[in-house]
Amino acid sequence: MVITVGSIHAGTARNVIPDEATLLGTARSFSPESRSRLREETLRLARTIAQGHGLTAEAHYTEGYPVTVNDSTEAAFATGVAADMFGAERAITSARPLAGAEDFAFVLQQVPGAFIMLGACPPGADPDTAPSNHSALAVFDDAVLADGAALYAELALRRMTAQPAP
Repeated sequence: MVITVGSIHAGTARNVIPDEATLLGTARSFSPESRSRLREETLRLARTIAQGHGLTAEAHYTEGYPVTVNDSTEAAFATGVAADMFGAERAITSARPLAGAEDFAFVLQQVPGAFIMLGACPPGADPDTAPSNHSALAVFDDAVLADGAALYAELALRRMTAQPAP
């Protein structure tokens, strides 16, 4: 679980202690259970830190995207197709979960599926140390777009031929 405070607003002058402050942030977790606990603990922590300093805190927690959880069968299917098309060295399964927020999580709550990513790190750059997608320093190699389109088309074709029509 991770809480990131990305915005702090307080006061209007550098030499006056403000009466109030607003902190905005995001919370990330890796399971629905930890997400529920994170909500409870975040609200409790904000209030008890304020109380410990003789203050009060008005804390709000707004639900955003749900946790993105791949179906293991569908993830294995997608990895297998990618390995067939591009070789096992390009069909990589992440060793650790990613803390990204993704609207595809809503789809995965309704049907089994897998969120897959298309690496677009430029040649010679190390994906483990390259700037992330949300960095102002991020650079992408558009040469992978054709491979991505081919992969998505092949996934659809294989899925359609693997299941009987309704």
